Order: sequence, then C-alpha cells, then structure tokens
Amino acid sequence: MTYLTPRIALVGDRSPAVRSHARVPGLLDALAERDRLVLDAYWIPTEEAAAPGALAGFDAIWLLPGSPYRSEAGALAAVRTARERGIPFLGTCAGFQHAVLEFAQNVCGLAGVVHGEEHPQGDEQVIVPLACSLVGHEGAVAITPGTLAERVLGTTRTQERYHCNYGLNADYLERLRTHGLLFSGADDSGETRVLELPDHPFFLASLFQPELSGDGSRPHAMIRALAAAAVAHAAGAPTAV
Repeated sequence: MTYLTPRIALVGDRSPAVRSHARVPGLLDALAERDRLVLDAYWIPTEEAAAPGALAGFDAIWLLPGSPYRSEAGALAAVRTARERGIPFLGTCAGFQHAVLEFAQNVCGLAGVVHGEEHPQGDEQVIVPLACSLVGHEGAVAITPGTLAERVLGTTRTQERYHCNYGLNADYLERLRTHGLLFSGADDSGETRVLELPDHPFFLASLFQPELSGDGSRPHAMIRALAAAAVAHAAGAPTAV
C-alpha cells in the first residue's frame, strides 16, 4: 500500500509580520522530527479558500490568526467545510472567533450576526471587543473535565499566550450551547477561551495561540493533536484522542 502524506490547509493571509505565521514552518519541522508526524502543508489565502472546492482533499484545516482577514467569506468557508465534512479542524485566535461566527450563522440560524472587528457598526455582534485587550497577555485557562480539550492537553488547567482584542459575546452563549457547541475552557473570570464540537472527529478552537507556546521547538499539544488527527483522516481511521 502506498502511504500518502496527510495534507493540511493552513488558511490565513500569510505575513512575516504575524508572529504565529512565522512560527508555523518550525512547528511543522518539529512535528516531523520529534513526533514523526509528517504533514504536507499548503498555505491557502482566505480569498482562495472562498472558492468552491478549494479545500477538497485536505486531511486537516488550521484557520490561523491574522484578522481582519482579507476575505471573511473564505475564513467562514474553511470552518464550514471542516465542520460539515468531518475534516479535523483547529482554529486559533481569529480562527476561534470565526468558528463561533460560522456556527452562529449556519447552525443557530442567526444569519444577521457579525464579527465586531469587521463590522463595528453591526447591531448583532457575536464577536465583540474584549473588556481588556489580551495582546501580549499570558494567563491561566481552566479546562472542563471529560472534554476533547482535556484529552488533548492532558490537564484541567493550563497557562497560555494570547494576542487578540476580540472574543465571544456572552449574550449568545446559551443559543450556541443549545445547538451543540461546547465551550470547554475559560479563564479565571469565566470568559470563554476554548470551544469544540462533540460529534465531530476533531474540531477544536482556542482564543489563545498555541503556536506561541514556548520557543517554538516543541509543538503545543493542540497542534500535535491536529497533526495526529490528520494522519488518521488520511488513513481512513478513527481519530484517537
């Protein structure tokens, strides 16, 4: 049998000015060298992600930071493709925000909700400015026991790095929960920081940026888990997390 290297779509508007983007090549190398998780990675600009079939054939999708994206539609298409087709998905920072937005619009039936950064005058903002900016912030995150997040991280408390100004509008929490979105991590004040889809093979998103963990030589557990899920997807095997 010919072994096919899993293909991962790195969706985002790649820029050397975005620290998380600069970290990705080294993290992929570390996955291959340290964890023997070899991935064939392709950067997909958000404008291209919006095209029909643009993400077909990928074994994982990682929606990276860098908002406002050049194409909001492309970012949302990446989330929807992963959610509907059972493709392993990781969203970090803006990826988390757009995972919320896509779910609210297409699952909860809230077609009018918007991202506050991209539509600051919008009346229904499901993503809003944070009370306190998290740019350059590091803080504790409590993880809900029994969740995918706990299995991936191996703990119910973790210390993580952020670089964002926007988060979930708590007014929409119950509506999102009712339709199946699970919020599995929060900071010490109770603000949502991690989400997942329990009925999906691997769908995880965090407001913090796991790609900024440490010095970049050892991939964060979330990134390793995404890579392992991509390997399983390519092999047609269940995701073991």
